[in-house]
Amino acid sequence: MAGYFSILLVILTLGSGLIWLVDHLVYAPKRRERIAIAQGASQIPLDEDTKAQIAPMPAIAEGAKSIFPMIAAITIFRSFIFEPFQIPSGSMMPTLLVGDFILVQKYSYGVKDPVWRSQLLEVGEPERGDIVVFKYPLDERVDFIKRTIGLPGDRIVYRNKRLYIQPHCEAGQEKSGEMLCGEYNAVDMEIINRDEFFQGPMPLVRINESLPGQAHHILINPEALEMKGRYFQQPGTKADEWVVPQDSYFMMGDNRDNSQDGRMWGFVPKENLVGKAVFIWMSFEFDNGPDSLLPSWVPTGVRFERLGSIQ
Repeated sequence: MAGYFSILLVILTLGSGLIWLVDHLVYAPKRRERIAIAQGASQIPLDEDTKAQIAPMPAIAEGAKSIFPMIAAITIFRSFIFEPFQIPSGSMMPTLLVGDFILVQKYSYGVKDPVWRSQLLEVGEPERGDIVVFKYPLDERVDFIKRTIGLPGDRIVYRNKRLYIQPHCEAGQEKSGEMLCGEYNAVDMEIINRDEFFQGPMPLVRINESLPGQAHHILINPEALEMKGRYFQQPGTKADEWVVPQDSYFMMGDNRDNSQDGRMWGFVPKENLVGKAVFIWMSFEFDNGPDSLLPSWVPTGVRFERLGSIQ
């Protein structure tokens, strides 16, 4: 849907701009000529209403002139600077909740054209821990949001609900950030609480997970079995192990037992990256129960405490 909207904005911008330009270059001079002739034949100056009656601007040209600056500004802002997204599921809990409205920084990983999404300018690459919006590799019409866990060349293991990362290192390098090269580095985990979030009747454990240079919270369901039979099987690796290809990334949701992520479908190519999630600008609660007179999509409150930068 977001892709179709981008194309629609570009079409509206080009269409209104072309109409305004043709009118400005071809028809506006003819209108000014008619007004000048009428002014020369008149003994008194013509007011604006009279000029409009003598040489009226076509409605389509007037409309294009009015909307073009606004549509062009929206298109540029949304395509190259920031794009708003709504969080539709709980796969990124507790970091992002259903009802959060976020801004995604579009230029973080390169400037792309809004229609074909071809790279126009190289800017940067995701860092481990970044929350990224990307085109779902199995259906690029769909936008996904997950956290970057593996960088190109990394070897990732997810076993017994814990991450192990062997970072990609250059020859002779001993460390990559805070991780030792040539070793599987167990990502540190610290329990925060056990009774804040629930999946049905089962409480989820909130854990502080410390990736190099960045700590964030995740949710674990201790009762849920690891679905290794559903994991993406990369040739030459174990069922719970993946080697990230060049120009690709391994993404996971923070709600580890309720997230369809790279464990199930593999890697995100660089060209699928949309941008970095940086800010929550609105957050709605949806607590309409089955007995409520309001539809489930009507907000019941605003979570003002959630507004701000995304960690």
